[in-house]
Amino acid sequence: MIADMSQEELDYKGPNQTYNSTAQLIRHLTYVDLNWVFRIKNESIPALLEKKYGPLLDENNEIPSIVGISLKQLLSDYDEVFHMFKSVCMQLTDKHLNTIIPYENDASATIRWGIWHIADHNRYHQAHINQLRKWYKEKRKITNGKSIPTLT
Repeated sequence: MIADMSQEELDYKGPNQTYNSTAQLIRHLTYVDLNWVFRIKNESIPALLEKKYGPLLDENNEIPSIVGISLKQLLSDYDEVFHMFKSVCMQLTDKHLNTIIPYENDASATIRWGIWHIADHNRYHQAHINQLRKWYKEKRKITNGKSIPTLT
């Protein structure tokens, strides 16, 4: 649960600021899910949505850095994309699930696999967010003068 996250925690990048922040991960999940919406529809992402949520990676091939975007805005954006995804899925039949669609790097996948992949990808990054929260709480204990083991 992230509803109680402060802006500082949302932008926190772990020990030594070397990881992706929760804000980056939420934006990344939003953009990846958006890609799947349009893959399933067999359409290109409209330029307006590409600009709003993208890119997938920056010039260093990393999740783009973002700072100062509120949790409310990030979750509102994610909800918008999730509703698009849900709407597309509600139109699918069992037969559609076996449709092969383009995937990354000239690969292909079935719509069924894509839906599974979205769930797994979200779970994967939820684990990262949980770890960031743990580190942040430990950092806060240190800065409040309490003694805890050193983070490595």
